[in-house]
Amino acid sequence: MLAKKNNVAVIIVALLLATLMASMDNTITATAIGTIVGDLGGFDKLMWVTSAYMVAEMAGMPIFGKLSDMYGRKRFFIFGIIVFMIGSALCGTADSIIQLSIYRAIQGIGGGALVPIAFTIMFDVVAPEKRGKIGGLFGAAYGISSIFGPLIGGYITDYIHWSWIFYINLPIGLIAFVMIAFFYKESVEHSKQKIDYLGAFTLVASILCLMFAIELGGKEYAWDSSMIIGLFFSFAVFLVAFIFIERRAEEPIITFGMFKNRLYSTSNIMALFSGAAFITASVYIPIFIQGVFGGSATNSALVLLPMMLGSVATAAGGGILLSRFNYRTIMIATLALLVAGIALLTTLTIDSSRFMVTILMILVGLGIGSSFSVLSNAAIHGFTARQRGSASSTLSFTRELGMTLGITVFGIIQSHIFTNKLTAVFGGGGQLSESIDLSDPSKILTPGTREKIPVDILDKITEALSSSLVQTFAWAIIPSVIALLAAVAMSKEKFDPASELEQYTAAH
Repeated sequence: MLAKKNNVAVIIVALLLATLMASMDNTITATAIGTIVGDLGGFDKLMWVTSAYMVAEMAGMPIFGKLSDMYGRKRFFIFGIIVFMIGSALCGTADSIIQLSIYRAIQGIGGGALVPIAFTIMFDVVAPEKRGKIGGLFGAAYGISSIFGPLIGGYITDYIHWSWIFYINLPIGLIAFVMIAFFYKESVEHSKQKIDYLGAFTLVASILCLMFAIELGGKEYAWDSSMIIGLFFSFAVFLVAFIFIERRAEEPIITFGMFKNRLYSTSNIMALFSGAAFITASVYIPIFIQGVFGGSATNSALVLLPMMLGSVATAAGGGILLSRFNYRTIMIATLALLVAGIALLTTLTIDSSRFMVTILMILVGLGIGSSFSVLSNAAIHGFTARQRGSASSTLSFTRELGMTLGITVFGIIQSHIFTNKLTAVFGGGGQLSESIDLSDPSKILTPGTREKIPVDILDKITEALSSSLVQTFAWAIIPSVIALLAAVAMSKEKFDPASELEQYTAAH
């Protein structure tokens, strides 16, 4: 038995640390982004600090997941740790927003190997009867990272320097590296197959073309410009080519036949759309707190804390409930809370109380938590050990795709609404004085610069910002409702430890 050869407890700790490190990175950055942009400038490129990480991570997930099925989990997991640590070290040295975004992409490549393979390794080493509870721990790790991420990120940003939000990954990564390198003895056989290089290239190319088109459109280039049209056209060409290649490849990166499984396909739809709704709340609530209420980075992190506690509760609880309820029942109940939470965010105003924001954050957190644990189990339900890496990584891919598209699309929506409202109030110039330039709205995200703005003008700016954020939350209701409808359409399978035990015994 593999469990006798491995120290399972040490391996699980290492996997949780790596998951914590990769998932914490975006929550740390979310609360520090106002200060980072205030220091480095480039408000118009703010979202690339998050998007660059997500795009790179997302593109790598199905590739590394498939490679782990073919060649083994350990080597690619260690590769992910090393690359993530290198990216983290570089991020701390960035002196421009563009440079930081490039280094974040390097981090994302490492994260693309860490996140999906960690869950697959857990399934390889943990006995079936314990997978529900351990899976809940992995789901809770996302929530825990979201709790400590904002707190640590806010504290470090306010009292040390934002660069240390990246350097903190180095000791965590080193511990995880040592534990996996010396204590994880992979004994499951993996057959070597042809690598789908063309599939990998067309997948990455299509994602990059889409993200550049969405990010640059309406900003650097007009939507009807040849550059943006060309990027959308290239995205379509690469996407069609990817689908064509994958349907004929001997070992495709994404096996489309797996989507014939109703449980698997609906799980991916839920991950896609719930991720888009959740990331919108995670990114824009701190901006609401700093820009509208005038709080510091630490204060915005504290406001996010209830949301993350809620996500931990349903992530851990969802894993435990897997043995009693089917996947569908759990997901319908929690996603209904997500819809309610996002919808109620649209009621926020500049006069809303911190208590009200706290209640709404709890609702959103409770609504998203189970998707991290329950969907991860549902996505690999019924698949063999040789398919689980691909199934798990594809789910992670669709969740990251949802988050990436969500933060980009809703970022465009918020920016467009905010700009229009400022123009309506102050005119097209945006220059109030030599020291106050509304073309860089990041000025109002830091307490020091807010003090330089006359009260009557600041009130108009915060009203415009508040309105733009609330309208953005209204648009985010759409993906949350689609996720709920996918849960309703979900088949009624239930986690079966007895069936899993047969596969576990056969594999080991």
